[in-house]
Amino acid sequence: MAYHNILVAVDLGATTERLLTAAKGLMADSNSEVHVLHVVEPINISYGADIPMDLSTIQDEIYEQASEQLTQYGESYGIPESHRHLAMGHPEAEIGNAAKQLNAEVIALGRHERYGLALLLGSTTDGVLHHAGCDVLAVHVDPPNEES
Repeated sequence: MAYHNILVAVDLGATTERLLTAAKGLMADSNSEVHVLHVVEPINISYGADIPMDLSTIQDEIYEQASEQLTQYGESYGIPESHRHLAMGHPEAEIGNAAKQLNAEVIALGRHERYGLALLLGSTTDGVLHHAGCDVLAVHVDPPNEES
C-alpha cells in the first residue's frame, strides 16, 4: 500500500537511516509528503524527578543537539525544513499528536527486540500502536543476529 502523508518518528540514532529509507518506499508518488519527528524526553521523565539540581542547561543542550541532527538527516534525505519536527514530552503522546495534526496516513517507527524487564514495561512502539489513529509501520531495526 502506498501513502501520501507519512510521519517518521526517529530516535536520531543508528536506526534513523533505515526508517527514512523504509518511509521512502511507502510513498505513493513524488507528491507524497514525508514528515520526520523526534521527541526529546524531559530529563526528569527519563532519569527520575528526584535529582536535586537544575538540569535545564543540560536539557537545552540535548534539545539543541537533537535539532542539529534532525537538520542533518532532513538535508540528507531532501526533507524540507517545514517537514522536520522536534517535540518535547512523552514519545507515545507526542507521536500520536503530531500524526493527528499532520493528518498522517501512516506512522513509521523503529521496533527493537525486548528482553527481560523491558518485556513487562512495554515500549514506545507498543504505546503508539495502541493509540494511533492511523496505520503504523513498525520497522525492525536491530542488527541481524549473526549466529549460524
